[in-house]
Amino acid sequence: MRRLTWFNTVSLTLGFAFLYVPMLILVVFSFNASKLVTVWAGFSTRWYGELFRNEAFLDAAWVTLKVALASSTIATLLGTMAAYVLVRGGRFFGRTLFSGMIYAPLVMPEVITGLSLLLLFISINLDRGIFTIVLAHSTFSMCYVSVVVSSRLVSFDTSVEEAALDLGCTPFEAFRLVTLPIILPAVISGWLLAFTLSLDDLVIASFAAGPSSTTLPIKIFSSVRLGVSPEINALSTIMISIVAVGVIATSLVSKRAIARQAREERAAMQG
Repeated sequence: MRRLTWFNTVSLTLGFAFLYVPMLILVVFSFNASKLVTVWAGFSTRWYGELFRNEAFLDAAWVTLKVALASSTIATLLGTMAAYVLVRGGRFFGRTLFSGMIYAPLVMPEVITGLSLLLLFISINLDRGIFTIVLAHSTFSMCYVSVVVSSRLVSFDTSVEEAALDLGCTPFEAFRLVTLPIILPAVISGWLLAFTLSLDDLVIASFAAGPSSTTLPIKIFSSVRLGVSPEINALSTIMISIVAVGVIATSLVSKRAIARQAREERAAMQG
């Protein structure tokens, strides 16, 4: 094993400090008693209480949660099907165009994506609201799900699926009983990635949102423009905590699933 050099140690320290020290400062000042976010006046949970009494933030958070759940589910279904077609579909007419359309949002600037979706909604006379935000988020997050699931399907051992077909399963049953359980960790990872992207999105949501469908990032951005409030620090701390808990829980579940799958494969080989 290669030992870390002083240069690598310093680089890692500075890199992690750049990423996480601002978050740590934000968390600390969310418990500040002062209304000034840069002046420490003692420990207090006052701003968490103020946050939960702020109807505007609560409504925006509820809209964001509904949009993230709906769009990530739609994006996972469509992205998984697209990945399966690209990996297992072989060569077919329009494959290059299809793959290009799937992966285009990965390299397309969000401003262009948001503007094009806005023009589409206006041209078909579709009122902007939660439904249009869900459509917009599903459109740009589907490609990320497709990339994650495709990477798992490429390394998938097709002989297991072929054995299920030889034993009498239909193609759909082989996919449901064999393929899907094996690629499920990748599907869940894609769903979590789409969910996170939807929670975090500001640019595309600002084009697709209507007057009565303000998402939390839009609300935070509009509030910060008028000055940073300690309630923003409290809200950001809650979001960081939720994401951290979700990432840790998902990592533990994935590790257990991989370990269980490895044990089952060893048992099958020994049997």
